[in-house]
Amino acid sequence: MKAFRIIFLCHGNICRSPMAEWLFKHLAQEAGASDRFEVSSAAVSYEEEGNGMYPPARRKLYEKGIPFGSHRAHRITREEFDSADLVIIMDRSNRRMLEYIVGDDDADKVHMMLEYAGLNRDVADPWYTGDFEKAYNDILMGCRGLLETLSAKIA
Repeated sequence: MKAFRIIFLCHGNICRSPMAEWLFKHLAQEAGASDRFEVSSAAVSYEEEGNGMYPPARRKLYEKGIPFGSHRAHRITREEFDSADLVIIMDRSNRRMLEYIVGDDDADKVHMMLEYAGLNRDVADPWYTGDFEKAYNDILMGCRGLLETLSAKIA
């Protein structure tokens, strides 16, 4: 069975999207479903291209006991987008910037992170807010809801 491919997307790919990538991988592994998913993350900008995960984001994952590995920020490509089954964005500006890269013809595969937590709001960017705890908690709620939703669909 082909793994379901998920890409988490944020502005620079150094805070929210890599946190979501590693958190979702961890939750899937805990649920015994890690082989059912191929999970990655990317940016909608080139601003942080090649940079690692932002240290406060790494510290938050470490503090919460979420294992993570090497990471280098990159901007999503059309090929990556086309190969994904689902693209999860953190905020509305991500959608607008993504449309400049890939157009809006496949908009049905793009969903907001907190949609899976039953919320209609953005995951605030901790790069600007400094609130990595709130970002982590929002991402955790979204990842839990996403895993539950997908587990029911691809069982």
